[in-house]
Amino acid sequence: MSEDAGAGATGPMQWLPARGEQRGWCLAKLREVAGGPPRFAPPERPRAMQIALELPKVFDDRPGRSLILAAAARAVARFCLDARVAPGGEWNEAYTAWVGSQMRKVARRARGSHWTATETLAGVEAREGEAAARVFVPGPLDAVDPLIQRLQVGGTDAPTDTPQGRADVPSAVILLVDGELEMSAGKAAAQAGHAIMLLLAALDEERVSRWIDDGMPIDARRADREDWAGAKAAVDAGRPGYAGVRDAGYTEVAPGSLTVIGVDPETAKGV
Repeated sequence: MSEDAGAGATGPMQWLPARGEQRGWCLAKLREVAGGPPRFAPPERPRAMQIALELPKVFDDRPGRSLILAAAARAVARFCLDARVAPGGEWNEAYTAWVGSQMRKVARRARGSHWTATETLAGVEAREGEAAARVFVPGPLDAVDPLIQRLQVGGTDAPTDTPQGRADVPSAVILLVDGELEMSAGKAAAQAGHAIMLLLAALDEERVSRWIDDGMPIDARRADREDWAGAKAAVDAGRPGYAGVRDAGYTEVAPGSLTVIGVDPETAKGV
């Protein structure tokens, strides 16, 4: 199970899971936006989901990359499957405007009082081991809340580690990162968040519900060349159980780069 506490509570940064028809709507919306062509042209008023990663000042004190990516991806998944993004929810308008544009994400680093201050904002939190990530209600890039604006976009790197995610949980999904791109941990976290959205869109509701019931287990790791080549071939062939992220190229990587591949071993194995 995830180490998160308070799932389903309504306190600051707590997740309110969508259920029944609301969950069906959330998954249908993800399928709708995932099925469209890549949208690399910037919209008239760009929107973004801001992601805060809790990162100590000292590099060696920071959580490992695998934990950060798993926490960020789970936070994004929670947000997209929150009752408040569904029709009638307080976040629905902002969410639908965001997914209707480019679903851009911006990862920032926070610590101490700056991290604490962000818990007053609208959004959800997720944890994996020592790593914590917060996702905030998306909005225009020219209207970012001051509490988020003061968080640094740069300096989000973290130590490379042996993956410590949920590989031991049978229902875990896998996020493979192309290590040859040498993305910062912050960039990779944003890409992992996008990958989980695309993977959820590719799964049926029963599979997603079991994943949620098990604590949203995620095994995030850097792929070796053999694993990456196999997963990329599966993405290119459109095989069930695979979803790849092609980046718009705003930062760190070239436009169209395949950055993270989401894999559901259950679905892929059943083909």
